[in-house]
Amino acid sequence: MIAGIDTKTVTGRRQLQFTCIDDMLADVERLAQSKEVRALGNWSSGQVLRHLTIVMNGSIDGTPKMMPRIMQMMIRLLAKNRFLNKPMAPGFKLPPKAAMLIPQETSWQEGLDEFRRAVGRLKSESARMPHPAIGPLTRDEWDRLHCRHAELHLSFLVPVEA
Repeated sequence: MIAGIDTKTVTGRRQLQFTCIDDMLADVERLAQSKEVRALGNWSSGQVLRHLTIVMNGSIDGTPKMMPRIMQMMIRLLAKNRFLNKPMAPGFKLPPKAAMLIPQETSWQEGLDEFRRAVGRLKSESARMPHPAIGPLTRDEWDRLHCRHAELHLSFLVPVEA
């Protein structure tokens, strides 16, 4: 892991827009076909996929609450639509309570295998748990949130062809 990159200022990121879970998977499969995947931020390519996997599985299995109910309600009222419909900005620092979302080092192949399994679960399992910050979301809302989240993180992964 390269420490200290200000991800708000990283250049060379890909511009991505996913409309469904299959779009996310298709992008990762295209990356898997390249000779190498270069990560532009602080996490390796495998860590990026593992982080996305942790969040996808958490939407099915649940994650610990990270903030008081009143804060959840405020975020739900003021920011839910932005999270679901607008691109996420780079540079967000996860709070200490969210340490379980920070991925351990992993290889591209391990991350890829985990990502594929997590997408399979999203497509086959209908139950969804509340978001730890926003609260209850429908399956469609969770899918849109996963798309926005993946757009952000996968934008830091660049295929190397030659």
